[in-house]
Amino acid sequence: MKLDIDINKLKEYANVELLAKQLVEGFITGLHKSPYHGFSVEFAEHRLYNYGESTRHIDWKVYAKTDRLYTKRYEEETNLRCYMVLDASSSMYYPKPEYGKIKFSILAGAAISFLLQKQRDAVGLFTFGEKIDFQSDAKSTSTHLHNLLKHYQRLFDQPAIQQKTNVAQVLHEVAEKIPKRSLVVIFSDMLQNETNQEEIFSALNHLKHNKHEVLLFHVNDKATELNFEFEDRPYRFEDLETGQVVKLTPTEIKKVYKQQMDEAFKNIFLKCSQLKIDFVDADIKGGFDKILSTYLTKRAKMR
Repeated sequence: MKLDIDINKLKEYANVELLAKQLVEGFITGLHKSPYHGFSVEFAEHRLYNYGESTRHIDWKVYAKTDRLYTKRYEEETNLRCYMVLDASSSMYYPKPEYGKIKFSILAGAAISFLLQKQRDAVGLFTFGEKIDFQSDAKSTSTHLHNLLKHYQRLFDQPAIQQKTNVAQVLHEVAEKIPKRSLVVIFSDMLQNETNQEEIFSALNHLKHNKHEVLLFHVNDKATELNFEFEDRPYRFEDLETGQVVKLTPTEIKKVYKQQMDEAFKNIFLKCSQLKIDFVDADIKGGFDKILSTYLTKRAKMR
């Protein structure tokens, strides 16, 4: 049975670790019942012995039972190194009062982190606004995952603060801070005041130039942010990052607004395609299955 979580109905102080675990377990149950078999979701403590390797870690007890050679897998052994990069700027605390985009990103990031550790992959975390606010090394231990989940929880619980975004600068810094080829998973609405899109594209290119694989989840509330679906009445719109307020009736600007947003969305998609970056339209009302399945597909390609 798959588990769907309605962001708008989450309690103010939900348990991020419990919800992430439920998301992963529900998703995996759904995969097992599906007729499509493309994902490896077995979290074994052993792997098949490859001839030519050292025999030091062969589990002879398992060999006696199965007549097959397996080696023990230790916490420090990893298949993949992954860094979650989570935008925590003010625009991510939309829509009010649920703060849907940031809560969606936190739960999605926590769920992928949970999956990574269960597959003995190493996971690290960056959170940012105008600058990097938090960063951790990538490790595969259960203790490290627990510490990351505690940080996700603090971020989930903290009230919104007015903070601008500097996606381009932060991604340049992340590209330099990650020491080895890694998978970089970004959760961001890619909204940044006073920044040319080319600056963001340059930062994404920096990640690719440094041999990192990139998975970009473009987090949005599609109905209102991209399609501008509001009732035909006067509204007071506030820029969450600058505090600037505009009063207008949506129908007056809907056509122009939608054209500009469609163009910006298309430009990001095309640039990511050119850079061979996986770009995912992550509508917060679309559920979490798309997020987890996209991650597993990416992981399978990196083997």
